[in-house]
Amino acid sequence: MKYLLALAFLFASLAQAADLPVVPKVDLERYAGRWYEIARLPHRFQEQCVGDVTAEYARREDGRIAVVNRCRRADGSFDQAQAVARVVDPQTNAKLEVSFLPAWLNWLPFWADYWVIALAPDYSYAVVGHPTREYLWVLSRTPQMPAETYTALLAQIEKLGYDPQRLRKTAQGQPTDPPQK
Repeated sequence: MKYLLALAFLFASLAQAADLPVVPKVDLERYAGRWYEIARLPHRFQEQCVGDVTAEYARREDGRIAVVNRCRRADGSFDQAQAVARVVDPQTNAKLEVSFLPAWLNWLPFWADYWVIALAPDYSYAVVGHPTREYLWVLSRTPQMPAETYTALLAQIEKLGYDPQRLRKTAQGQPTDPPQK
């Protein structure tokens, strides 16, 4: 009986993951550039980030996307991680995978889903999720997002099966570019 319950839970989880809708189309040229993290679901690989979190995307000649994530640590220093993203669904460009492995290891199957599940028509905000609903980022082109926009996005992500109460707002206010030496 215990195994049947575990199997039922697994299938229910997979079904929920499969039904996470993405936006109809992402123009990767317009998506490129700097995004400010407004809120996120907490996870261990961003524990060191206390604020000023940004993600910078740039198209590469090989069709992939260069990713640079930055954040401020508690001691005021900056942490930076570089990654590469690839499009999984060329019909929409809304389903991507990201790898933080060094380039020479990108042949390994360590790619994380990065799905664009909400996007402003003018590309002023985006919401990125994961089909398991364990990861979520609310992004904006500016360090602050209007309260009414954020509230509307919370309602939208709740309808998509996320718990908005778990979101943690990101403190923004200091420059995210590391000091030049």
